[in-house]
Amino acid sequence: MFSYAGATQAPAAQPVPTRCGGFGGADGLVQFIRGQGITHVVDATHPFAAQMSRNACAACETTGTPLLALEPAPWQAEAADRWIDVTDMDAAAQALPKEPARVFLAIGRKQLAAFANHPRHHYLLRLVDAPAPGSLPLADTTVVLGRGPFSAEHDQALLQAHGITWLVAKNAGGEATRGKLLAARALGLPVVMVQRPPLPQRPRTEEVDAVPHWIAHGVLPGAPGAAASSP
Repeated sequence: MFSYAGATQAPAAQPVPTRCGGFGGADGLVQFIRGQGITHVVDATHPFAAQMSRNACAACETTGTPLLALEPAPWQAEAADRWIDVTDMDAAAQALPKEPARVFLAIGRKQLAAFANHPRHHYLLRLVDAPAPGSLPLADTTVVLGRGPFSAEHDQALLQAHGITWLVAKNAGGEATRGKLLAARALGLPVVMVQRPPLPQRPRTEEVDAVPHWIAHGVLPGAPGAAASSP
């Protein structure tokens, strides 16, 4: 079964049964695991969906259900990058310049309040769904709609079209949303990079193909005790 958080109005279709919405905390997830006879849990949430991941760890410990995190490694800055690493959104807002700037907030819509106290900047948002009128806490905002992945060329054109001078991003990792970082590098723009929240230790993999192997054999490919490949 595939579970969506319910953050978008029209989530992508999946070739398996799906559900949408929260579970009611760790206790609710315990009840769901037991009620549905779940034998394995794969935490494929966004690396910044920290509470869901913590709930999954707690629920799987309570029920004795094997848990695997499917998450990409964090991005690493390269020589040409101009990154400012920060720990959270409040620090990201504080890291922006004192003078007015044109900022691409590539952070979704749930954590915009941290920037409401910095109205001197113009903010560009890219969202999957159109926001309801008056629902955004930012006074000077442009919203563009789109569903990734986006290429570096696409994002460079977007940044140039809107005269963007700063980028704020979450260190989600992966290739699907890396285009904005490559675009910022090409344009020499500073990037305020919000680092991931701390999470409990649990088995993890970056490879989608490793998940079925883990479900079938209880270990990741190449781990001690993994089944040998057929010749």
